[in-house]
Amino acid sequence: MESVNKFIALIGAGYWGKNLLRNLYELNVLHTVCEINQEIIAERKKQFPEVYYTTSYEEVLINENIKAVVIATPAATHYKKAKQALLANKDVFVEKPLALKVEEGEELVNLAKEKKRILMVGHLLQYHPAVLKLKKLIKSGELGKIQYIYSNRLNIGKLRTEENILWSFAPHDISIILMLLEEEPVKVSAFGSDILNKGIYDTTVTTLEFKSGIKGHIFVSWLNPFKEQKLVVVGSKKMAVFDDVSKEKLFIYPHQIEWKDGKIPIAQKADYYTVEVEQKEPLKEEMNHFIKCVLERKTPRTDGEEGLRVLKILNLCEKSLREQKPIEVVKITENKKSYFVHPSSYIDEEVEIGEGTKIWHFSHVLKNTKIGKNCIIGQNVMIGPDVKIGNRCKIQNNVSVFKGVTLEDEVFVGPSAVFTNVLTPRAFVNRKHEFKPTLIKRGATIGANATIICGVTIGKYAFIGAGAVVTSDVPDYALYLGVPATHSGWVCKCGIVITWKVKAESREEFTCPNCGSSYVLEGEKFLPIKECI
Repeated sequence: MESVNKFIALIGAGYWGKNLLRNLYELNVLHTVCEINQEIIAERKKQFPEVYYTTSYEEVLINENIKAVVIATPAATHYKKAKQALLANKDVFVEKPLALKVEEGEELVNLAKEKKRILMVGHLLQYHPAVLKLKKLIKSGELGKIQYIYSNRLNIGKLRTEENILWSFAPHDISIILMLLEEEPVKVSAFGSDILNKGIYDTTVTTLEFKSGIKGHIFVSWLNPFKEQKLVVVGSKKMAVFDDVSKEKLFIYPHQIEWKDGKIPIAQKADYYTVEVEQKEPLKEEMNHFIKCVLERKTPRTDGEEGLRVLKILNLCEKSLREQKPIEVVKITENKKSYFVHPSSYIDEEVEIGEGTKIWHFSHVLKNTKIGKNCIIGQNVMIGPDVKIGNRCKIQNNVSVFKGVTLEDEVFVGPSAVFTNVLTPRAFVNRKHEFKPTLIKRGATIGANATIICGVTIGKYAFIGAGAVVTSDVPDYALYLGVPATHSGWVCKCGIVITWKVKAESREEFTCPNCGSSYVLEGEKFLPIKECI
């Protein structure tokens, strides 16, 4: 992350806050640390003496140079402090859980929308490189059909009296299970034991049932003789283990089950192997993500909506603990995604997809790509990275829109059309620094199997015929055909060919026989007089 002005205040520098302090300091964005415990302040000053410290949250809220706050205080204070910050027009990162009551979480989500503020929840494992790698393995089908998923989060201490183990440990696991499976449970149940303090559970086991048939459980305890943090995913082909305590974080077990005489299952064990993952600190990745969202006004991966989903499941688990019975989940997500992505497609992180857009089978949208509203993306389409697609575009099957290509609103790209981004590619020469931008302006049509050589601009409402190879700029409304493509006429906004004349010796007017729009051709310029659509 590039050095930027210091604009973030850390609220709470205690048990977990000290880790946030270190990362925010190293990222050069830490403006102020707010901590009510003078002993903690004295201790933190020894390590970070140049940081400004205060005991006044009000001082933070009124400081216009502080644009965002990171809240790492006890869970019972999250709602109040996050609300105060949002009302003061600050962007907010709040450690899990978002709040202790669903009503409070909903209020924070709605307030953030009203104030147009970033609201991000600290579900750390969604930023862990091993978890992100596991997600890719699941999406690629390497594990096969997912059948069961479970996690153990066990330790001795830190014991709490203001929240039970379910609220302290389980949010991480609920969050990543929802992220990995991309669905929400239809039934939850939980049981546990409250040994140290009556009514405050030290150990809980939560079971989750999903509509797809997948089941799972979450075992959490702060009364365990050793530390264990494991997530196990059982697939029809392979099993995966994420072990956050071990040096190597991700393991694959390619065990197989064979059926003797079609009746007796026999386990065929195989040696496990490790999966290489990036050596990055998850907390620093999480803070980097928050900083980027604040600076670029992007929706966080673990935004308020995601935090609210986890909060609602936690509340249902709490209800199951109290009533000692399973709870049917009628509806968790109030605000469903406003766009559709087929389950066989993959969407990278840092992608924006507009309302009403549909992405069909086996497509892949790479990071930092923005797709507008009401687009239709066909099968086997790859877009990105760093690509911008406008509103109401239609991209047919088997198209790759590479980095450097921009489609404005209402562009049509026919099946198997080709965009390039390097003029002289070689497999053995890296020419990423030579990518040339290609701009397709509003309403243009790229016909099936057409090829657009990089570095050109296709004018608005231009029409590129099927199979054409475009090597130069194309004017607005121009019709280009052939290999290499040449200027062959002019088209109406509705797509009908108006004239096969490329230029006129004198001013000539034309009327579209289809929609009635009128145009004038003067020399080599084709201009609209009145467009009827």
